[in-house]
Amino acid sequence: MSANTVMTLRLEPELRKRLDELARSQRRSRSFVAAEAIREYVTVNEWQIEEIKKALEEANRGEFASEEHVRRTMRKWTDKRTPTPSSRKQGRRRPRKLRAG
Repeated sequence: MSANTVMTLRLEPELRKRLDELARSQRRSRSFVAAEAIREYVTVNEWQIEEIKKALEEANRGEFASEEHVRRTMRKWTDKRTPTPSSRKQGRRRPRKLRAG
């Protein structure tokens, strides 16, 4: 088991109250919940910084997505049809546009 160290930090009263309520609802100590939150924060931010570094290295090597690849990706995420109020009542969706290619 690794040794733990003590750390002191300042919290706004409202945040401290929320932390206490969360700890109580999980039947954990405030210290446990705070340590878990910090651990998760550090893990996510380390991953994000590493991914940014990788992306910058790719960019520095000139490795970019082509305009066509960007267009296809954007179309994939933005060309979704939402049902109209009348088609929802009838249980049907509007027909999708067919794309060439």
